[in-house]
Amino acid sequence: MAAEPRRAAVIGLGTIARFYLAALDALPGWELVAVCDVDEAALAPHRGRIPVFHDHRDLLAASAPDAVVVVVPNDVHAEISRDALRAGVPVCVEKPLAVDLVDARALTGLASVTAPLFTAFHRRYNDNVLRLRDELAGHGPIEGLTVRYLERIEEHIGGDTWYLDPERCGGGCVADNGPNAFDLVRLFLGDVEPAAVTVHRDGAGLDRQAVVELRSATGVPAVVELDWSHPGETKDVEIRCADGTTHRADMLHGHHGFKSSLWHEYEGVLTDFAAVLDAGNTAADRRPDGGLPALELVDAVYRVEFLDTAANEEGSP
Repeated sequence: MAAEPRRAAVIGLGTIARFYLAALDALPGWELVAVCDVDEAALAPHRGRIPVFHDHRDLLAASAPDAVVVVVPNDVHAEISRDALRAGVPVCVEKPLAVDLVDARALTGLASVTAPLFTAFHRRYNDNVLRLRDELAGHGPIEGLTVRYLERIEEHIGGDTWYLDPERCGGGCVADNGPNAFDLVRLFLGDVEPAAVTVHRDGAGLDRQAVVELRSATGVPAVVELDWSHPGETKDVEIRCADGTTHRADMLHGHHGFKSSLWHEYEGVLTDFAAVLDAGNTAADRRPDGGLPALELVDAVYRVEFLDTAANEEGSP
């Protein structure tokens, strides 16, 4: 007999939620049972079909879902994830895990004794990135890696203007696009740490461009280029191998519509989340989650920037 589909609730119905909703509809192992948003207009298409809620706490109490998908603004990721975990409900939360490293560490600790916590990094499921991983076989160790994550942010946020508020976003391009780019570096190189950081901010203090030089535990260099003022969209990975070959994955290749690569990527997110739920919540069985390491890198980048700025100001005449 086939297993019953998991009953999932989506909390937050902004720009990215449509990709989760489509994936839940496409994948046989999931069933959407409730949605939540503070905006009545966002809830309207779902009324009469499934239960709708304005408050996530009411959803958790009334719907008792098997899992929740948290797609709210960055500054409330931690609060909603914490409430779900305390209720014993597994969480798939959009990156970043939180905007504060202390909150992220507390969530990770809470999840170890309550329910699985899974951070969604959709680019690790991109078909071109997966092809690149396969292509590297037989070319020797990686000797260098570059990830470019370039876009004009205003073209991507729809009505979610909170992206442009550093307090709600957690920063700018480093805080929001950084985790996806850092996760791709970790996908190929494992743990890394910043070696050098250049951050450019606009007149309002929002970081809109950054170049982050990283180094792996074995000394392999990587560069992450981030840009929120780039004309058009460029998102790719380039890898240089020991045999002298260079390999590249354009994450947008073959996906011609705006954001069209996200449809299959979010199916990958929910498929992997289901695998984590199948494994259970024991330290031995759970897959390693990159939510905390990615946020630690974001925090480290901003700290290096702050220290560099302070040192330059101190040295100025």
